[in-house]
Amino acid sequence: MRIWTKDEIVARFDVERAVRMVEQGFIAYSRGGAQVPPVQHFQFASVNGECCIKSAYVEGTATFAVKASSGFYNNPEMGLPSNSGLVMLFSATTGEPLALLQDEGWLTCVRTAIAGQLAARLLAPHQVGGIGIIGAGVQARLQLEYLKPVTVCREVHVWERNPERSLQFAADMSAQGFSVQVHSTAEDVARNANLIVTVTPSREALLQAEWIRDGTHITAVGADAAGKQELDPRIAARAGAVVVDSIAQCSQYGEVSHALSARLIHTDKLVEIGVLLAEKRRGRNDADRAQITLADLTGVAVQDAQIAASVVSR
Repeated sequence: MRIWTKDEIVARFDVERAVRMVEQGFIAYSRGGAQVPPVQHFQFASVNGECCIKSAYVEGTATFAVKASSGFYNNPEMGLPSNSGLVMLFSATTGEPLALLQDEGWLTCVRTAIAGQLAARLLAPHQVGGIGIIGAGVQARLQLEYLKPVTVCREVHVWERNPERSLQFAADMSAQGFSVQVHSTAEDVARNANLIVTVTPSREALLQAEWIRDGTHITAVGADAAGKQELDPRIAARAGAVVVDSIAQCSQYGEVSHALSARLIHTDKLVEIGVLLAEKRRGRNDADRAQITLADLTGVAVQDAQIAASVVSR
């Protein structure tokens, strides 16, 4: 078994290959061509931490994956990263462990950003006047970076509970060619953007339905476990199109689960991103400029299996 360090993984990483393989993973999942056991969740409330274990096998591929990913959100106060983790790849022929990827959570962060890119490609309005980011951590940076191929817009509006983190985010992303305005409220972000990405571990709604402008697309990636919530459930009800990475998973947790529990929407309204990718069609009605769209991405293990394989199998 080969052990890969984060530096080795980053050096070998091919973003175009990774995007292509994650896309193929979503398609396989929605077509029933993947084995994805239930996610295991651990909660460490006293230290604002969590860990999840995800595993998957995409039929016809050479390997299957098991991933452990943790988020301990008080860590930055101690000078430590919030996210960590590793991925193990096994032979789908013999069951032997082939690789241990000590990515320190990096692959999880990147595959989430890739999913955000795919969602924006399928759902974002063609004319983006402002990008809104709720949160200012590593994932916020990656989501913004991975939106570059999707839109020419470089006007960014950001809100984060910690003002110092917002200012650092603005400085970092300005160096990458974005014009970043820091706001004091999430409402101000919503009213200045028509492509919004939420990337926080919040357990209460940060965006209210009445703040969302007509024609806006929202990608929500933070609510990846039970109890988490970033959006007012009425946003899902107001949306003309709701796309999810997994209907089964998003029915249990994520933004959609809150709207379903409140009986504001029915599962008939949900479309998996893998279906849109397989059919090569947009998820938004471009003729309706007022249509609001929502992508609820809770993270499916096929993403982990595919992005890990994209590194090892080259």
